Amino acid sequence: MPDASRLVILDRDGVINQDSDAYIKSLAEWIPYPASIDAIARLSRAGWTVAIATNQSGIARGLYDESTLALMHAELEKQVAEAGGRIAQIAYCPHGPGDGCSCRKPLTGLLERIRDTMGLESLAGSWMVGDSLRDLQAGEPMGCRLALVRTGKGRLTEAKGIGIAGVHVFDDLAAFTDWLLISTS
Repeated sequence: MPDASRLVILDRDGVINQDSDAYIKSLAEWIPYPASIDAIARLSRAGWTVAIATNQSGIARGLYDESTLALMHAELEKQVAEAGGRIAQIAYCPHGPGDGCSCRKPLTGLLERIRDTMGLESLAGSWMVGDSLRDLQAGEPMGCRLALVRTGKGRLTEAKGIGIAGVHVFDDLAAFTDWLLISTS
């Protein structure tokens, strides 16, 4: 069982890969940021457990299906493995904003799924890293330490004002990883 204090939960679009207001609808459109794959691998090699919590409302909107999403996630896991790392779990919400689910961030359902699947009592002390306020809002009630990256929607989120105390802000996932590995060594 992983240690919650050594767990990093990442949003996907805008943190790991380029985001698009038109949605990431195919494997060809899934383009990782240059240093994000290596950052995940470095976390993993340093003994951190890495999970992903991602809203994927493009499925509910009929823009792509779950098999297409599975191809994107398989490619992500392959690239991370080739870099020497591992993703422990990918939890996603396929619902749209009006579907009334409990998993769409800023709700906590995806993080609860990660907690339960990993057999953790709590996510207190783990990290939630995102590029939007809703990522941080999902992590806060779960006791996560919070980090905002400026990639994706992160600069806009920062400019609007985060409104949550204690959020660490980094240029990108690689900068967060550099800081985390140095500060915990």
